[in-house]
Amino acid sequence: MDIIQAVVIGIVEGFTEFLPISSTGHMIVVSHFLGVKQSDIVKAYEVIIQFSAIVAVLFLYKDRLNIKNTPLWRNVIIASIPILTIGYIFKDFIKSIFSIEIVATMFIVGGVIFLIVEYFYSEDRIEVKEVDKISLKEALIVGFGQIFSLIPGTSRAGSTIIAGMLSGISRKASTEFSFLLAIPVMLAVSGYDLLKHYKEFLNIDPTPFIVGFTISFIVAYLTIKLLIAFLQKFTFVIFGIYRIAFGILLLILF
Repeated sequence: MDIIQAVVIGIVEGFTEFLPISSTGHMIVVSHFLGVKQSDIVKAYEVIIQFSAIVAVLFLYKDRLNIKNTPLWRNVIIASIPILTIGYIFKDFIKSIFSIEIVATMFIVGGVIFLIVEYFYSEDRIEVKEVDKISLKEALIVGFGQIFSLIPGTSRAGSTIIAGMLSGISRKASTEFSFLLAIPVMLAVSGYDLLKHYKEFLNIDPTPFIVGFTISFIVAYLTIKLLIAFLQKFTFVIFGIYRIAFGILLLILF
């Protein structure tokens, strides 16, 4: 992997990880056009840029890392348990069902679900407008909703946001809770992958990894801020339309 490839993949990861559009499908397309084949080195690189995205969330929400926000972090940890448990138990099965067709199909299905949910959704009827006000019950609903993201192409951000909106949480609060949920989930996944691929970090040129980490952090940081600002005025309809279009594109290309 050269510097240009590292930069492009870092940008794609940082931009798509926290948007409800699934980073998986985008990584497939970008890797294909860049001629980057899956290898142990590439997998190790993906661990690094995913970890970088987590650091961006921690940096943005560092003011919430204090004792007075204990109920919020309790909800985050509890809501993470379902996906970590199911993901670990069925990790081999999840890998076995991975295919371009499933990824593309779930892009389209997820897009349709977003359009349906937005059609019936009304902020006027929503009582939970701040992430700090999310109850344990609502957090659990989001946590179990996150399990659907184990299906390739579904999107972790998308499944948690939809679950939040369906449980009576505002778009903004659902999105912020999705960001926070990424911390324990992605830390666990990245840590597990790091243990599997740590040998790949020995005797390699660290430059692409350092560049990718930096690029992914900057792009993820800006994407999170822009998404929160976007939701002040707009809905997720555009993401639903985009998912359907991208899913169709995947089916045509592959």
